[in-house]
Amino acid sequence: MTRIAIYPGTFDPITRGHEDIIRRAGALCDRLYVAVARAHHKQTLFNIEERLAMVCTVCADIHNGCDIRPVAFEGLLVEACRQYAATIIVRGIRSVADYEYEHQLSGMNRHLLPQAETVFLITADHYSFVSSSLIRETARLGGDVGELVHASVKKNLTTKVCTQS
Repeated sequence: MTRIAIYPGTFDPITRGHEDIIRRAGALCDRLYVAVARAHHKQTLFNIEERLAMVCTVCADIHNGCDIRPVAFEGLLVEACRQYAATIIVRGIRSVADYEYEHQLSGMNRHLLPQAETVFLITADHYSFVSSSLIRETARLGGDVGELVHASVKKNLTTKVCTQS
């Protein structure tokens, strides 16, 4: 039986913290869909095509024996779970505040799709302060985020921030 998981997020942009979760989630499943949300409720710096391309580039560098497949999705996560036959939902937790919010989401997802189980992975300590919004803001203000994102993501951030100035 193939264990199929899904790791959803806006990934605006994908960070080393996300990458760490992807690597570790790969040990729990045979196939991992990294599901990039269209984010209809959020103003994103990068459009869906740019975010998906960055996720594809980062995931191409991950060789952990798991079949990692970046995909775009829209709407309810449980519908993406059904579409991809995922029975494991992977969520990264950086803080107690994250846990409270994620706990609520997992309850709703369980209500809507009882056969899907949410697995929380605690973010590695050295990435616990990293969020996509903090990366975007730091890059906008000229800070060096090179150790916190893949080299290609840094390049995309630099290009995007320079064109918006």
